[in-house]
Amino acid sequence: MTVAAEILRRTPLYALHLELGGKMVPFAGYEMPVQYPTGILKEHLHTREKAGLFDVSHMGQGFLAGDTGALEQLTPADVAGLQEGMQRYGLLLTDAGTIKDDFMFSRLAGESDLYLVVNAGTKEGDFAYIGEALTGKAKLTPRFDRALLALQGPLAAQVLERHSPGISNLTFMKVVRATVAGAPAIISRTGYTGEDGFEISIEGGDAERVARALLGESEVLPIGLGARDSLRLEAGLCLYGHDIDESRNPAQANLMWSIGKRRKEAKDFPGAASIVGVAQAIKRVGIRPEGRAPAREGAEIADKSGRVIGKVTSGGFGPSLNAPVAMGYVESAFAADGTQIDLLVRGKALPAVVSPTPFVPHNYRRPTK
Repeated sequence: MTVAAEILRRTPLYALHLELGGKMVPFAGYEMPVQYPTGILKEHLHTREKAGLFDVSHMGQGFLAGDTGALEQLTPADVAGLQEGMQRYGLLLTDAGTIKDDFMFSRLAGESDLYLVVNAGTKEGDFAYIGEALTGKAKLTPRFDRALLALQGPLAAQVLERHSPGISNLTFMKVVRATVAGAPAIISRTGYTGEDGFEISIEGGDAERVARALLGESEVLPIGLGARDSLRLEAGLCLYGHDIDESRNPAQANLMWSIGKRRKEAKDFPGAASIVGVAQAIKRVGIRPEGRAPAREGAEIADKSGRVIGKVTSGGFGPSLNAPVAMGYVESAFAADGTQIDLLVRGKALPAVVSPTPFVPHNYRRPTK
């Protein structure tokens, strides 16, 4: 008796991916391009040097109406204090204070609803969790029919300006309703690469037209999941289900910066008593292997006596650095930058050092003071 193959969903850009020669693979329940004929290495470097277009329509988009401040029951982020026209990173927590997901939320100017974007593989569960918890206070309306494009790289602003005049005035973590190539859009100046760039939410029916318009610019190449992963790893950004999950809390994950000052002081979020001001046994750290061999997810981390002290959660080759990089969890006594450790790869102990992240400096366009 054979197990039926998983029925994979497709984004509105599926046909365009095939036309562009995308190598399609299963990812988070979707058929997604892992790379194009250009190849992952060149796609990665092109995004760092010029601009790359990513299809991230598999992510979960939705709008929260009603008492949006009630979302603070589930996240330690400062929701009530979010100003109009701004976006913020948040963690969706379990009752125990561990990380159910990470997400972005925005308050658009002149609108009472919050705009949410959650991860692809967890979107149905996330929205059900939020909807049930906030019953009678706020209503969450999923918009999985919308498309989401990410235009990333140092030339992203000048490219997008041609199709959305005035958008280059937007600064990091700001969000606005605008048009792109004539299509109504929600545009935020953010992304998942560490580079300057934008995420563009549009109706699914407009996705191919907008994507073709952006890809028609000489600075832009289509970029697949492979380069998306290497770019975010170099930027020191967590991938849910790997670097963060329901076994980790924000303090262990080194994400305390995402907790609002008011929330830390009030300790009024799930699990706060075990997170705020509490010493943690493990910590997420950046790791730089000293040789050329990368350490992949699952590789054990040992101290110099050979005792296992942790595990790699993300690892690979950093094309911008021409060297391997990794992230993982270690016992807190070994979490200081500069600590010498070993990575156990195929039975060999490879020397490495705990290193600060990001491995490649972020290139966000922040407001000038």
